[in-house]
Amino acid sequence: MPVAASDRLSARKARGAFFTPPAIADYLASWAVDEDPDARILDPTCGESVFLHAAARELNAAGADAGHLDERIFGVDTEAESVARSEKALASSGYGATLMVNDFFEIPAPNQIGCTLPEMDAIIGNPPYIRYQEHAGAARRRSRAAALAQGVRLSGLASSWAALLVHACSFLKKEGRLAMVLPAELLTVGYAEPVRKWLRQRFAAVHLVMFERLQFEDASERVLLVIARGSGGCNAFSLLPVEDAADLRSLRLFGPAHFSVAPADAGKWSDLLLSTEQRQIFKRVRDDHCTDLGEYGSIELGSVTGANSFFAVSEETRRAYGLTPKQLVRISPPGTRHLKGLSFTGGDWNALRDAGEAVWLLRPPENDRTASLRSYLDKGQVDGVPDAYKCRIREPWWRPPAVSPPDLFFTYMSHRFPRLVRNSARVSFLNSMHGLRLRSKAPKEAASALPLLCLNSMTMLGAEIFGRSYGGGVLKMEPTEAAELPVPAPKALRAAAASLKQHRGELEKQLRSGSWGAVVERVDEVLLGDAFGLSGTEMRSLRSAVTALRARRMRRGAQIEGKG
Repeated sequence: MPVAASDRLSARKARGAFFTPPAIADYLASWAVDEDPDARILDPTCGESVFLHAAARELNAAGADAGHLDERIFGVDTEAESVARSEKALASSGYGATLMVNDFFEIPAPNQIGCTLPEMDAIIGNPPYIRYQEHAGAARRRSRAAALAQGVRLSGLASSWAALLVHACSFLKKEGRLAMVLPAELLTVGYAEPVRKWLRQRFAAVHLVMFERLQFEDASERVLLVIARGSGGCNAFSLLPVEDAADLRSLRLFGPAHFSVAPADAGKWSDLLLSTEQRQIFKRVRDDHCTDLGEYGSIELGSVTGANSFFAVSEETRRAYGLTPKQLVRISPPGTRHLKGLSFTGGDWNALRDAGEAVWLLRPPENDRTASLRSYLDKGQVDGVPDAYKCRIREPWWRPPAVSPPDLFFTYMSHRFPRLVRNSARVSFLNSMHGLRLRSKAPKEAASALPLLCLNSMTMLGAEIFGRSYGGGVLKMEPTEAAELPVPAPKALRAAAASLKQHRGELEKQLRSGSWGAVVERVDEVLLGDAFGLSGTEMRSLRSAVTALRARRMRRGAQIEGKG
C-alpha cells in the first residue's frame, strides 16, 4: 500500500527535510559549478537530489562528460530510500553520481583519518532543519563534535543545520565555493553566534540573499541563501534582498550589490535587514545619545506559579473561600492587555478587582492551617494542580514565589512594540511580563520619564532588531535582550521629560485610547528632534525602518498562521 502524502510529509518534517524549489537549486548550482567542467560538488544531505540534478546539468553544460559525473558529483543522506530514488532519477537523465547512505557527521573530514570523500570545489544544499528539542542524544553529540573539530563550539540550543554547515565546509578546498539554503535565524538567534563569527573568518567574500516571502510550501521558516567563496576572512557582506525565487534569475552577484554591510563582531545581525542609511543613523544615535535599558536597572522575571488559573485569584473567589489579605499578595493580573497607560495605579488595580480580574496571588504563610485555606487547596487537589511541574518540584506545592514590586513593568511580548509602565500601585507580578528595578544611581526622573520617552522610533527600532519574532508576528524580548534596548541617556531623558511635562496628561489619554501613533510622533519631535538633534529626514528614516521591520514580522507571522 502506498504511503499517504500526509504521512510522507510528517516523516519529512520529523527529520527536518523540506524539498528546495527548483529555481533556488538551479541558481545555487550555477554559482557552485561556476562553468568549471572539472568541479567537484558535494551535497551533504542530498535527499532526493534536486541539487545534484541541477549541478549535473550545469557540469554537462560546461563540458563535463555526463557518463563520468560520478567523479564530479557526490551526495550523502541518511535515508536509503531517498538515495535509491536519487540514483534512479539521475541515471534516467543520463547522469552518474557517487551517493552514500550515511550520517554525514560520521564521515571524517579530509584532514582526518578515514575520510572517504575527496576535497570539493563547492558545497551545495539545504541542510535539514531540526530544532534542538528533536536534535538530541548521540546524533547531537556527533554533530557538535564535528563542528568543534573545525574550531566552532556550538551550544546545546543549536539546531542541526549549524553543525552541518561547518562540517560540510571542512570538505571544501581553501578557495572553494559555498552555496546553501539556511534558516534566516542565522542572523538573529544567539546559538548561531559562533557560526556567524566563523563565516567571517573562513571566507573572503559572503553574499546573503534574503527573501521577502516564504519559499517552502510545507514549512513556516523563513530562509536565506548563503553564497561564499575564497578564504582568509572578510569584514563586510553583500546583502541582496529579493521578493521570491523567481527574482533570482535577474540577480547579479558579481555586479554592484544592493548594499554592503559590516556585521557586528558579536550579537545578532538583525540590523542587516535595514538599509545602509538606516543602519548608520541607528548606530550613530545609539552611540551618541542613548544608553542601554540595563544601565537604568535590572530586568527581572515575574513569579512562575505553575498554574496561574489556580494561584491568581479574583476578589470573588477570595470572598467565596474566605481567604484573607494575609494569605494573598496583590498583583497585576496575568497578561498585559490591561496596561494601557503610562502608569499602573492603585485606581487601576481597584477597577480590575471590581471587574472580576485575578488581582491576588495565593501565597499563605507556611504554617497556615486555616479551614479557608484547606478548602481552597482541596479544590486545587481535585483540579490536579499539585501535578503541574512547577508545583511538583516546590515544597509546599501551594506556596509559589512572590517577586517584590518592581519600579516598572516591561511588556515583553507584543504585536506593536514593548512598553514600560510605571508600577505606581506597588504590586507584584507574574511571568506574563518582566519587571524593571531601577538602580540607585538612576536619575530620579527615570521612573516617570521612561514609560513615555521609550515610545520613540529609535527605541522601537531597537526592539525590532534585538527582539525575536514568534508565531502570529508576536515580538518577544527576553531579559538579556530587553537590557540591550536603546533608550535616551540621562541628559536627554531629563531634557525631553521637562519639555513634555505639561503635555503628559494629554499624551496619557491618547495612549489609553489607542492613539499610540500620535504619541510616538510627539515624543519623536521632542526627543529625537530637539534633544538628539536629528533632522526631519533622519527621523523619517528611522520611522520607515520600524514600519518595514514590523510589517515584515507581521507578514511572516500571518504566513506562518496560514500554514497552521
